[in-house]
Amino acid sequence: MKEFNITLIETSNPAILKFETNHFITQGNNYEFANIDEAKNSPIAQQLFYLPFIKTVYISGNFIALERFDIIDWNDVKDEVAQQLVEYLNSGEPIIIEEVGANKVAVTIYAEVTPNPAVLKFVANKRIVPDTFEFKNIDEAGASELASKLFHLPYVKEVFMDENYVSVTKYDVADWNEISAEVRELIRDFIAEGGEAVGPDSISVSQNSGTSASAVNKNLDDTSQEIIAILDEYVKPAVASDGGNILFQSYEEESKTVNVILQGACSGCPSSTFTLKNGIENMLKNMMGDRVNEVVAING
Repeated sequence: MKEFNITLIETSNPAILKFETNHFITQGNNYEFANIDEAKNSPIAQQLFYLPFIKTVYISGNFIALERFDIIDWNDVKDEVAQQLVEYLNSGEPIIIEEVGANKVAVTIYAEVTPNPAVLKFVANKRIVPDTFEFKNIDEAGASELASKLFHLPYVKEVFMDENYVSVTKYDVADWNEISAEVRELIRDFIAEGGEAVGPDSISVSQNSGTSASAVNKNLDDTSQEIIAILDEYVKPAVASDGGNILFQSYEEESKTVNVILQGACSGCPSSTFTLKNGIENMLKNMMGDRVNEVVAING
């Protein structure tokens, strides 16, 4: 019999903790349970719901992720929960009773906070779009069924998609504590039902701008092309982790000013100016010398 061990892994969402196992516990399927009734075909999930602080149970390949209510802190209970899981796994009892038809989903979605309080990032465990897409309103979302559905929620202001996540910007009238679950369920159900997040007529950010390092615009000067390459390699990955995007707009040789466009969670973010002045601007100055004097951000 396999002997199971548990490794605790924190996630970007402080309410969710992953309990990673050293052996696979499901056969390529993902499961999500929001309450003990939904978990009727998963004995281990049912057992976990008897803990009063468990809000959601996620079961996938080699981990069990648990979302807690705010009544406790993970530091107070994580070791006891890990021990309970180890004992259950080593007992040989079933994780999922497959033949009964458990609540399978094709995708799981985690909500992550961003530096912008108006934006929440909903991360999937699979790739959902081939490129970066931004929708400022429902008219722009005509070729994206998922974005259109999100805009039908009265508090959704903007939608941004990239790789495996959707960043949603809300109006100030709503509070994320009250609406995040509804947004997450909408995105999860749409993808789980096989929906395509963007249609063939959707225009990606890179198609619209033509300023990526992989498709260098021959009309740009060498300095502009170098700036684009630096942004793509060093800045975009960090910005994407916060649910946003940065695009090169122009370089003014006379004033040595770099103009960039902020999208997604970065657009209108209170910390964007600080980030630019103390991060991107300093990086460009260090890497390009006196060719860069200032970086100016324009909200997309």
